[in-house]
Amino acid sequence: MKVLIVDDHALFRVGLQGLLERRGIQIVGAAGDGEEGLRLAQTLNPDVILLDLRMPDLDGLSVLRRLADQGLGIPVVMLTTSADEDDLAESLRNGARGYLLKDMEPDELIIALQDIAAGKIVVAPGLTGVLADLVRHGDRRERADEMTPFSNLTPREREILCHLSEGQSNKVIARHLDISDGTVKLHVKAILRKLGVHSRVEAAVMAVEKGVCVRESRD
Repeated sequence: MKVLIVDDHALFRVGLQGLLERRGIQIVGAAGDGEEGLRLAQTLNPDVILLDLRMPDLDGLSVLRRLADQGLGIPVVMLTTSADEDDLAESLRNGARGYLLKDMEPDELIIALQDIAAGKIVVAPGLTGVLADLVRHGDRRERADEMTPFSNLTPREREILCHLSEGQSNKVIARHLDISDGTVKLHVKAILRKLGVHSRVEAAVMAVEKGVCVRESRD
């Protein structure tokens, strides 16, 4: 297996090269920055690229994107100290075949490299829970994009908001829902608080603008 190392920390780069070579891995090149890493990737055509995430000037994610744009098709493994969910998500989204942590055991690294060279996607054992959460729910940024002020409303509050958007008074809403005026008033106060507005008119306008209360037309 031919491996290219791209890492801006010289001591780590040299130490990793020696460690891998002692275990029978051929190191075809070692780059100290992203631009040099891209040049070596094109000329050396390694089987796997071990890429640091945090590097000055051209960071690991930028290198990863440019490798994909160039269509080299070389499996890239992020080797980093970051266990951050967003870094993991961005790396995999941009085509990384592995995401490993620098504090992993050497033998685990060798096994991971062999699996990646064989076509598998490998994530550091300590991040499998994070990966599972990403698969189920998407990353934090996607979840934040999906969240709106209306996401915090209970089903009953959304129902009352829809009545508000039709200009109904508390008494009319209470009659429709078969609850007391006082209960409606409490729900309205909660709706205003959760939406961050000061009046029922503002809440109604927000609901109409965002299409929260799309109802079937009545005959």
